Amino acid sequence: LDKLNLDGKVAVVTGAGRGIGRAIALALAEAGCDIVAAARTRPQIEETAEAVRATGRRCLVVPTDITNPASVQAMASAAVAEFGRIDILLNNAGAMIRRAPFLELDTELYDAAMNLNVKSVIEASQAAVPHMEKQGGGAIINVGSIAGADGGGPGSGHYACAKAYVHNLTRHMARDLASRKIRVNAISPGVIETAFHAATPPERMEAMKKSVPLGRAGTPEDCVGPILLL
Repeated sequence: LDKLNLDGKVAVVTGAGRGIGRAIALALAEAGCDIVAAARTRPQIEETAEAVRATGRRCLVVPTDITNPASVQAMASAAVAEFGRIDILLNNAGAMIRRAPFLELDTELYDAAMNLNVKSVIEASQAAVPHMEKQGGGAIINVGSIAGADGGGPGSGHYACAKAYVHNLTRHMARDLASRKIRVNAISPGVIETAFHAATPPERMEAMKKSVPLGRAGTPEDCVGPILLL
């Protein structure tokens, strides 16, 4: 991966303002990609853009509400208008919203979790695919979660179900888009120390770390290698 050359490629990264999104945007830039950094909060993606530009690559900042189809379409259009193509789409944006025991899971929380973690993947991919197909192919990487395989921790069943959807959606997309020369894969991170866990009680976080054979939580940088490979 140290010799990976992605010169001339354009990567769209959602949730690029922090955590895994920022780490992979920077790694893709170091590998030669120009970056389209998308997230809801502009100050955060401006920080990402500054780091990307320090590598010598270009970065387009696109404030995006990933749950709004019109905003997502505008993101893809802005990418093509600026760089002429989309080679890589990293569907990274996602969150638990909040924890809720099963009996407190309501329609509002369910809809918010599915819109942010699932609908966003569908909308962003549908916006990018026509451009990828026109240029001869591309790659989509979806960020799932270990929660999608084990049901999640206390109060996170809605998030776990959303990520399980992403895992199976990825399998479907891979088959359905292969004839268009678009590869679709996913990674499934475990416990990664990011702002995602800011509200996790310290004792719960410590227990999660102890459950990892290495004795520590992962870092955003731990996710970089697999994503670059894909």
